[in-house]
Amino acid sequence: MSLNTLRSTIRLLKQASLHALVLVPGMLMLGGCRASERQTSNVVTQDVPGASTTQERTRMWMTVGERRFSVTLADTDAAKAFAARLPVTLEMAELNGNEKHAGVSQPLPTDASRPGTIHNGDLMLYGASTVVVFYKTFRSSYAYTRLGRVEDPEDVSRVLGRGSSRVVFSEQ
Repeated sequence: MSLNTLRSTIRLLKQASLHALVLVPGMLMLGGCRASERQTSNVVTQDVPGASTTQERTRMWMTVGERRFSVTLADTDAAKAFAARLPVTLEMAELNGNEKHAGVSQPLPTDASRPGTIHNGDLMLYGASTVVVFYKTFRSSYAYTRLGRVEDPEDVSRVLGRGSSRVVFSEQ
């Protein structure tokens, strides 16, 4: 369950509880238990604006050659926009012995920050249109927007290899 879905569910429960606390005693005073049951039922089934009935995608796949990695998406607008474009195939060039990078044709939303330490398996956005897969952990002063993280990154470095790599990002 994504953080936004969890927040929406909590908001719905709080609103339903508040309605029940206000409406039930009032109904008991006005019309007895039977009326309160009817009103309580209405409160529970009310639609709450902003509550999502569809679960947001929280995972995608990154495939390099025959090896497939599960990627947990970050809760960012950039990650949601990138996931909406799937499937995406990128020819990712080598850079600095610690990352592969490739440009995307349409810019993505940004909310860059300096993470300080980049970790093996981080999937980031540099600027608005460069997707980066990091395969080594190191300190960095550069700013990135987080897209996600490879769930089991131990083989990422070996699988990406030297030089450029064709990387396919997909829903399944």
